[in-house]
Parts: sequence; C-alpha cells; structure tokens
Amino acid sequence: MSEKESFGAERQITTAPHGHILTNVNVWAPDGEWIVYDTRSDQAGAGFDGLRIEKVRPATGEVRTLYESRNGAFCGVATYSPVENKTAFILGPENPTPDWTYGMSRRQGVIVEDARPGIALNMDARDMTPPFTPGALRGGSHVHVFSADGRWVSFTYEDQVLAHFTDETAEHEMNLRCVAVCAPAGPVRVRREHPRNHDGAFFSVVVTEVTANPKPGSDEIRKAYEDGWIGADGYLRPDGTRQKRALAFLGDLLLSDGSAITEVFMVDIPDDVTQPGAGPLEGTQTRRPRPPLGACQRRLTRTADRKYPGVQGVRHWLRSSPDGSRIAFLMKDDDGAAQIWTVSPNGGSPVQLTRNKWSVSSAFTWSPDGQSITYAMDNSVFITDAATGRSRRLTSRFGDGEAPRPEACVFSPDGRRIAYLRRVGNPPFNQVFVVDAG
Repeated sequence: MSEKESFGAERQITTAPHGHILTNVNVWAPDGEWIVYDTRSDQAGAGFDGLRIEKVRPATGEVRTLYESRNGAFCGVATYSPVENKTAFILGPENPTPDWTYGMSRRQGVIVEDARPGIALNMDARDMTPPFTPGALRGGSHVHVFSADGRWVSFTYEDQVLAHFTDETAEHEMNLRCVAVCAPAGPVRVRREHPRNHDGAFFSVVVTEVTANPKPGSDEIRKAYEDGWIGADGYLRPDGTRQKRALAFLGDLLLSDGSAITEVFMVDIPDDVTQPGAGPLEGTQTRRPRPPLGACQRRLTRTADRKYPGVQGVRHWLRSSPDGSRIAFLMKDDDGAAQIWTVSPNGGSPVQLTRNKWSVSSAFTWSPDGQSITYAMDNSVFITDAATGRSRRLTSRFGDGEAPRPEACVFSPDGRRIAYLRRVGNPPFNQVFVVDAG
C-alpha cells in the first residue's frame, strides 16, 4: 500500500473563532463520545488566559461548556478520568490581588463532573499558615492526570511558602518543581487563617526528592517534572511481585564535570501515603514538603556517554505502555533526530523504538492495547508499531502554518481515533482534529 493510500480520514471537530488547547493525555471521555479541551488563546505573550473548559462530540461537533471561570480567574489543562465522566483541570486564583496573581505556586487543581457543569470540587487542599496540615500543600499544582483506575491524580507542584527564597542554604530551602499526588485518603480540612487557604477532597503529598544544589556526578536532582503513571496496574518487579502505583518523571542533574543533563527517573508510591518519611509531609516554614514513608525514587537512564546525551526534543511527558513494562521518552539518535526510546521500570539500557529521518515534534501517547504510539512528525500525524518500530504517516503533510501542533496526539479509549490540534482559518486558531488510526 502506498503512503497516500494509507492516510486515515481526518476531520475538523471544532470551528469556533477562538483558541483550543488539548492536554497531552486523557482528553477523551471514557466512552470516547467527547473530547475535552480549554480555550487558551496560545498567542505569543498571552500567558494562561483560558476562560472555559469545554467538550466537543466528534460525531456531531456539538460543544458543551463544563466550566466557565469567574471573578478574574483563568482555567485550563483539562483531562478526563479514564473511568468516570469527570474532568480535572487547573484553576487560577479568583479575585486576584497584587500579591496573589496566577503563577506556578499560586494555582490549584479542581474536578468538574459532566452531570454538574460549573461546580468545581477542590482536589488539593492548601494551607499557608503554620502549623501546616498533613495532606495539604502550600502552593500550586499543574497538569492533573488521573491514574488508570481513576482513584489517584498526579501533578507537578511548586511551593509558595518558600517562593521568596532565591537560594538554598543550611537555614532554609527554596521552591523547586517536584511531582506530587492526590490520594483517596481525604478529605483534608484546613483552618481559614489565610485568605487563600482551602479544603481538598484528596490527601495530597509530594513524592519526589529534589535539591537546589545537586552533587555533581550523583543521582540528586534539582527538578522533577513531566510525570506519567507507570502501567494501568503498575508494573512487575524482577521477582514477579507487582508494584501497584509508580510514576516516571524527568529529573535534571549535574554530571561530574558540572554540566547539566536530563534523565529518566521513577518513584514507587506506597499504598498508604499518610505516614511521614524523612521529614514532615506538610513541610515547615523553611523546608519543602517531604515524601511519605515507603516512597522509593531511583534513576533509570544513564546516557552521558552518548553523542547526544540526555532526554532531548520537543517538550513531552513520559508515557508508559499499559502493561507497565516500557516507559517512552525522546532522545536524539547519532544523527541528531529526536526519536522515541523506551526503558524498563526495572532499569537496563534504553531501547530505540523509532528510526525516522525526522524528529518527533509533539507529545505522544500509547494505544490502549499497547501496540502503537502516536505523535506528530514532518508536519503530519504518525503512528508507530511498538513491536517493530515501523512508522506510518496518517495524514497529509501540511504546510508549516497548519501542521499538527506539539501539544498533543491522543488515542481514543478504543484505540481507533487520534485527537490533535492544527491551526487553521483566517485569522488562524488552534482547532481540534481527529484522524482514524487505521
């Protein structure tokens, strides 16, 4: 079959004269009948300016509003639960003040049920006043993704209490990006001694260890980010036992010569996250919140000796095969093209999956059966066989101004369709498209 004959049927799903942004994963409703997105403009300098969370029915183009922000707040980065008709997303501060505008440490996660549009449930509790509350955090959460069973939520976190420190000393730590989870051990209630304190429906904890001054040549990291759940039901250890919950993430560290590199890390998460480990879960006025007892963080890749070392390429999130055996990430081949590689959660050398002549140009997702990965490349949507590495172009090759966007290529729950963004129209706006996986 020729490349042209193998093209899927591309359909434009949204047409409204405003921006549409898909998150990099979990944008489809569990039954595949709806796609959720936000309405950020994606214009240069606009920042986080989305006012609505909407969903569209691909079969008909019908659009419904799930949430419209109010009182000066903005919202965005929406993801569906894999098992229930409810959506998680970022909500910025209502009634912002000069000392509390939208920012990385001043935002929260909320959930809205499809059946109750406009009613937002706080996920992560916030407590800004000591003594701080275990299960509550003190800052902002970002990119909220449900676990496969819909019971847990992962996200990245930054701390407002420590945000005024510009360095890290023996007396105090500073705010650094890390990975956290909301666990079904809530609700968590906090005192209202600060105007930005609020309760949360989940028990929230940081699960990664970071330091502002990592020791060169060590596995210490100064940033943990772009996380992804490992497996629909965790992964199998070498001894045959199953780790039920784990997250893969990127970690920034220093090589022995002091140069920076990004590698793949992971953390095993205990069933009970309410017990403190090496420090208070809730943190102190001078120390970051600490992971729970039993959280085990480790490095998976060591790529310093490669021609192009470290994780590289377009911004992407680590994504695991549904069986938990392979964690996919981007790294350049010896010709300088960003390819998809995988590594086992049990360690070992990374394995190159794609061998394309172009760089992968978007975030990617696995098909629900684990047999394929989809992404954008060479101004088209592609699909790659996860067993053979053979890649196939699914759409025409578009001009630079209308090429698939880097934010998302997301399989539907049945694996038959892929949602993505292209900028079209005059004036151009990001619109949601769907192509058959073939």
